Amino acid sequence: MSALGPAWLQRLAAVASLHDAHRRALFTYVRGADDAVGRDEAALALGMPRSTASFHLDRLARDGLLQVEFRKSAKKAAGPGSGRPAKLYKPALDEVGVSVPARHYDLAGDLMATAILRSSAGGVPVVEALLQVAESKGRDAGRPGNLMGALADLGYEPLPDSAGGYRLINCPFRRLSRDHAEVVCSMNGAFLRGAAEASGLDPSVVVPHASTGHCCARIAAVGDGPQSWASASVE
Repeated sequence: MSALGPAWLQRLAAVASLHDAHRRALFTYVRGADDAVGRDEAALALGMPRSTASFHLDRLARDGLLQVEFRKSAKKAAGPGSGRPAKLYKPALDEVGVSVPARHYDLAGDLMATAILRSSAGGVPVVEALLQVAESKGRDAGRPGNLMGALADLGYEPLPDSAGGYRLINCPFRRLSRDHAEVVCSMNGAFLRGAAEASGLDPSVVVPHASTGHCCARIAAVGDGPQSWASASVE
């Protein structure tokens, strides 16, 4: 299995797709439209041949930037072909971004904001609320029978290690962990335990792992024993 999951590779392909000037222009046009747009409309608006617009719109759809739907367009109410469903395009993504290696500061922000709200509403200490939220979100991210696939798509880049487990060679929360290792690594551990549980594994397979530049956790055989997450992050 590749350490880079299909979801991450698709994001990379999406960014690469926008390197082409025609595709950037078409993607911008479709994003700004009030409704799904057809090939004729896009070609006319951007002053390019219909065949060129069609080719690049389909490439944007293949790369996950646009969605395709077939329906009768309100903008073609009469004339040849007006009774047939038209191939229309609409945005599949509001924004496009990728980092190498993958980072998920949006996920960290969501976990922390949700934890603050839970802490305020229920009087739970904010760090305790963060661990609860992280574990719950991890269960949502788990994939029955395929923890490594789920972690690859999340950007952890799991690779088999010599001990029979998996190293997670990328930390999706790298910059945050530099200054706030105790909180971020504890949050990460809770998230991974939730993902492991949802994937059908004992959460104890997630253990701390001090490794410069890598994730503060590894996936190990059951029985490695609990350790302190506070000391797991190493610069």
